[in-house]
Amino acid sequence: MGSPRIGVVGATGAVGTITLELLAGRGYQVRAFASARSAGTRLPFGDGDILVEEATHEALGAGDIDLFLFSVGTGASRELVPVAAGAGAICVDKSSAYRLVDGYPLVVPEVNGARALEALERDRIVANPNCCTIPLTCVLKPLHDAAGLRRVRVATYQSVSGAGAQRMEALRAEPTAEHNLVMDWSWEGDESDEESKLRAETRKILELPELPISATCVRVPVLVGHSEAIWIELEEPLSPERATELLQQAPSVRVLELPAFPTPRDAAGGDEVLVGRIRRDTASENGLALFLANDNLRKGAALNAIQIADLLLGVAAEPSR
Repeated sequence: MGSPRIGVVGATGAVGTITLELLAGRGYQVRAFASARSAGTRLPFGDGDILVEEATHEALGAGDIDLFLFSVGTGASRELVPVAAGAGAICVDKSSAYRLVDGYPLVVPEVNGARALEALERDRIVANPNCCTIPLTCVLKPLHDAAGLRRVRVATYQSVSGAGAQRMEALRAEPTAEHNLVMDWSWEGDESDEESKLRAETRKILELPELPISATCVRVPVLVGHSEAIWIELEEPLSPERATELLQQAPSVRVLELPAFPTPRDAAGGDEVLVGRIRRDTASENGLALFLANDNLRKGAALNAIQIADLLLGVAAEPSR
């Protein structure tokens, strides 16, 4: 059996280009797909480059790809993912199209990786979470396992790369004096859809459907790297020292000790969730406060999807499967 064949759909976007970078040297056969306007161009890939093909129904439904990584808009995913899955490919989708739909696993491998295997028995579609939900659940899971989550409050400081490559170029061209905080999401009553998604996705991944979560999300004038300030109330007492020990042992998490603290600049280009300022929150019973930073294009998007792919392709290749 040859090496698995992977298709990257949305290969020219901010997440797609990082996906290609991370896939190079991983041993997969890789093809790149994008819109008609990008078809025929070439992108860097390893020591060479790769041809961009048009993401048509015919190309994605040909049945010659084992797994697709989708980094396109929600509408495009709803149109194209069923075509690829219907042809037998496993699909890992980064959009919000399937994240909160019953029956589709929403997966962070370090937190609920076993859920991804459900896709092999059903529609062959796995949802890749929001770029703030991924690092948040990586941190919350070990603390919940140790002391139980009672409620969570979080404020996010999200870089413009979360809005795509064009927003990154716009920030580069904008005079520094015009930089500002923005809330550029859709609104649902008195909260944004980004805030409601963060709550709903975290509940689904942790399998805590009633967990009280309050979120405030803002976009900041930073190119790459999301940060989050988190306040946690636990069911049982948990000292900052013990929380630090638990997070030091958690996969994909690196704890920084004072005077160091996590920043987007430190996180950019790395694959770990940086955590620091772990301390008591004196405003709540059994409360902890902490701060994290994460590269939203890597672990917050592309790398998480590739980790799901590694998991699924490894299982699919087993003789018993």
